[in-house]
Amino acid sequence: MSIVLSRDSQVRVMENTVTNAEKYFGQFCSLLAAYTRKTARLRDKADQLVKQLTDFANTENPEMRATMRNFAEDLAKVQDYRQAEVERLETKVVSPLKLYGAHIKQTRAEIKKFKQVQKNEIKQLEKLEKLRQKSPSDRQMISQAETSVQRASVDASRTTHQLEEMIDTFQKQKLKDLQKIFSDFVTIEMVFHAKAVEVYSSAFQILESYDLERDLEDFRAKMHGVYGHYDARPLKDTMPSPAVPWALTGQNAQTTIRSQRRDEEESTEHSAEEDPVEDLRGQGQAPQQ
Repeated sequence: MSIVLSRDSQVRVMENTVTNAEKYFGQFCSLLAAYTRKTARLRDKADQLVKQLTDFANTENPEMRATMRNFAEDLAKVQDYRQAEVERLETKVVSPLKLYGAHIKQTRAEIKKFKQVQKNEIKQLEKLEKLRQKSPSDRQMISQAETSVQRASVDASRTTHQLEEMIDTFQKQKLKDLQKIFSDFVTIEMVFHAKAVEVYSSAFQILESYDLERDLEDFRAKMHGVYGHYDARPLKDTMPSPAVPWALTGQNAQTTIRSQRRDEEESTEHSAEEDPVEDLRGQGQAPQQ
């Protein structure tokens, strides 16, 4: 009976391991999915700001017009990096967490099968004890019951060993997956922010170099009916740098695609601020090692 109790203790540890994985991986999935959606919404709002800056630039004097257009180009470039950030978060962080549901479901099923074997072992032990109490002289029946207990015990022992190996593999894979998922998350964020700082530095320099006096001179001249003729600073070269890790080619096309997608994403924007915890039971497929 002490062996049976020991196995019962093992099963509780195994069940707790799977239950905790189901709970916390579900919470990670919900939070990181919400994080990704909100990043996409931030990208869309920034796209709207770029459009407003461009429209505003078209109403201004030459220096401000060139400054705002160049500034808007840099903001648009940051949003292209943010778009890549969103896509990578969906692929490398959210999707693997969603797929973990099937792995958890399969592990629970194996634990359930073992518990059935364990119940049979306990049932045979109880039957043997009853026979020994009620019919201590019936050696044939007691011998048959002892044989049944032995078979059930061997079956339980074999199943326990198999389950131990499976849970050990589950725990090892869980820890490796968790390490990789959050390493990917941090890498994605670092790359985005590093490139964003680079572009924002350029945007800051654009604003710092704005020649206010030249625009005021032009404005005052226009008020008096005199239209000056001088060239404002040229627009920035918007060709992507070959050193950029995420290609920015087709920037206008990307912005158009994002604008079309924004209508779909905004339909979900009315959802609650705190997203419900993902239920990983029976969801997706097992992650690849």
